[in-house]
Amino acid sequence: MDKENLKSCLTDLQYKVTQENGTERPFENAYWDNKHRGIYVDIVSGEPLFSSDAKFDSGTGWPSFFKPLVQENIAEKEDTTHGMRRVEVRSKQGDSHLGHLFTDGPKPTGLRYCINSASLKFIPYEEMDAAGYADYKQFC
Repeated sequence: MDKENLKSCLTDLQYKVTQENGTERPFENAYWDNKHRGIYVDIVSGEPLFSSDAKFDSGTGWPSFFKPLVQENIAEKEDTTHGMRRVEVRSKQGDSHLGHLFTDGPKPTGLRYCINSASLKFIPYEEMDAAGYADYKQFC
């Protein structure tokens, strides 16, 4: 989808985060404290990214996961903005900015995918069949 169509389909915040590498405010976003069973998909492309089974409370105010649902749907990129050296996380197909990857997460991976809610759409477990994500139910 081109940028103009995306602007009309996404909220201003969703566009800023996914297309302009923005960051939403901590503790003031849709999924930081979501404890429901299901999966998180890219708001732009719909590609499956994370499962509720890999979500944990990092205390940061953003949804955090210790592993992706489908590793092939995640792209990692060096990010040296804001005077820091970090690993940016993007969706592979949608090329959406999702957030950043850190190495201070829990076992078993020790990773923390710190992700913006604005880049995600949550699909509740009960709705996964109808939404076309039945194959991922076993991971929730």
